[in-house]
Amino acid sequence: MTITDPDAADASWLPIADARRTMLDAVRPVTGWESIPLSDALGRVLDRDVVAPFDVPAHDNCAMDGYALRAADLAPAGGTRLTVVGTALAGKAFSGSVGAGQAVRVMTGAVLPPGADLVVPQESTHAEGDTVEFPAGARVGQNVRRAGEDLARGQAALRAGRRIGPADLGLLASLGIAEVAVRRRIRVAIVSTGDEIASIGRALGPGEIYDSNRYTLTAALRRLDVELLDLGVVRDDPVALDHAFRNAAEAADAVITSGGVSVGEADFVKQLMTRLGAVHFWKIAIKPGRPMAFGRIGNAWLFGLPGNPVAVMVSFYQLVIDVLHRLAGVDPLPVRPLLTAPCVAPIRKGKGRTEFLRALLFDDGDGWKVKPGAQQGSGVLRSIAEANCFIVLPEDQGNVAAGEAVQVQLFDGLL
Repeated sequence: MTITDPDAADASWLPIADARRTMLDAVRPVTGWESIPLSDALGRVLDRDVVAPFDVPAHDNCAMDGYALRAADLAPAGGTRLTVVGTALAGKAFSGSVGAGQAVRVMTGAVLPPGADLVVPQESTHAEGDTVEFPAGARVGQNVRRAGEDLARGQAALRAGRRIGPADLGLLASLGIAEVAVRRRIRVAIVSTGDEIASIGRALGPGEIYDSNRYTLTAALRRLDVELLDLGVVRDDPVALDHAFRNAAEAADAVITSGGVSVGEADFVKQLMTRLGAVHFWKIAIKPGRPMAFGRIGNAWLFGLPGNPVAVMVSFYQLVIDVLHRLAGVDPLPVRPLLTAPCVAPIRKGKGRTEFLRALLFDDGDGWKVKPGAQQGSGVLRSIAEANCFIVLPEDQGNVAAGEAVQVQLFDGLL
């Protein structure tokens, strides 16, 4: 009898880049949109471009408190004294114009008085009575924000496919836009499978574990602003699973399961996917998270995630989340940069699959370094709660020596 190494790579496993490409190429954005108040638009995906109805700013205005004047009146060397003929406030323009030898007191945001072509900050001047002395060296356009400098009338302020953030809300409000057209929310159903899974709130029986996966997935999906359908726990029974999967596929655009995709006798998810729809793949060359199924049941995309809680999170954040963005109509997809830092401890790794190690990125006073967690088991959820990043080791990477540079993916903005 030959005993194989469970960590040894298999040529039949799909590389993570190929798995991601397969999933993204297969999925198309949902159709359907609605018009909603701007106050409700945070996190929603724009269905169409938002075009500026006017120039932003709408007029030439002053970028600082100071004085508006003509550059032609300033002496090339030494100071120049000009007469102050009025004041311009934000929301209350100067009623006249700036002539030769004149200046107007201005506040930040005030309309630039006609005739003036620059603003000198107040702290650079010296006032005496109704005159002010200005230094040499000021130039045309200094401290002036031109009309349309931010956005020109008719220019796209935000493009379709953008997930609306706080700054976008402010931008849309500055354009006087009260309602926006957004894509409908995608509907995502989650199901936990397994006879050993127990709901929280009751005592555990022999061999049972509490269902943590539904809580991590629910939290992750709420950040994506989806319409969430929690279908609870389904036992390892083919009839019950068949019924649950059919109902989920009828109600949702995507179905996410945890557990039931490995090769055990009671692992029915892949069998059901094959019978009810199509399986694109079910083993990926990653660690943790190798057994992951992707396919279709009815009108819904199905993601069969592993049962171990860390493997669930790795699979979701490295693969599923971008597919859900694509399904929701997000374009372009978010980019999560990989940083580089020296690893303070050695790492053993075989070539052939991409590994995601929970780790801590820290500054020891001599620069940023990264330390892998002591426990890397796919069932040790505490290890990911105590980490702040993944060390990402590509499939062609072998062992890592202490002090060697590795790629780091921060949790901030990801988890």
